[in-house]
Amino acid sequence: MSGGGKSGAAAGRRPFVVGNWKMQLPVSAAAEIARAIARTLPPLPDRDVAVAPSFPALLPVAEALRGSPVQLAAQDLFWKDDGPFTGEVSGPMLVETGARAVIVGHSERRQHLGETDAMVGLKTWAALRAGLVPIVCVGEQQDDRDGQRHESIVRDMLLHTLESLPREAAETLVIGYEPVWAIGTGCSATAADASEMHACLREALKTLFGATASRIRIVYGGSVTEQNIDELMAQPDVDGVLVGGASLRADSFVRIAAFGAPSR
Repeated sequence: MSGGGKSGAAAGRRPFVVGNWKMQLPVSAAAEIARAIARTLPPLPDRDVAVAPSFPALLPVAEALRGSPVQLAAQDLFWKDDGPFTGEVSGPMLVETGARAVIVGHSERRQHLGETDAMVGLKTWAALRAGLVPIVCVGEQQDDRDGQRHESIVRDMLLHTLESLPREAAETLVIGYEPVWAIGTGCSATAADASEMHACLREALKTLFGATASRIRIVYGGSVTEQNIDELMAQPDVDGVLVGGASLRADSFVRIAAFGAPSR
């Protein structure tokens, strides 16, 4: 399936590099890494860069990033803006911390916490309501790919998640394609595999949002490293990356975020 022969940048989509720190760093370490990233990241006016710490680290990381172009993102939110929902965090609360984006529907939450497409759809709309950029994650299991069902599985996941979203709200969406078998395993999808799936997802977005689909960014997540970032970002329809383990070190994340930039 063709992605139209253009890179995301050539098609007018601004690249987006996001570090997902998961439940990996204590608050003090998260703030220190954020300071190191802010200090060493070269000027990159042609792209967006963000890090997503755990909830307790949001405010310290926001302070560490103050004055830098690195954006703050969160790892999840609830689908209601307030109410008796013990342990949950709302979109408006995230906005108060300085967050500008939020990951929704990550495969680890789908797998371990039972999040469904319908729940992820509600969270997506809650993020948009709050003025946050939702990074909506979809991806297949290894047996889906082995059985050649990966395109239909991921397409259906995307359509079921976003089917109730108003067309006018779609342009600020970011879709995160994360093959589950590649997350934290060191087994990244090939650049060609990622490009093919991103093109498939863009075709699915067209059925929901028409011409707006060409402006929606699709980022790849799954064992992104310093070694494969340049090849991934050279692919049609790969508009950025969602980085896991390699974002836990400032030097490796800076190298990934600065893909294509001249070495200093």
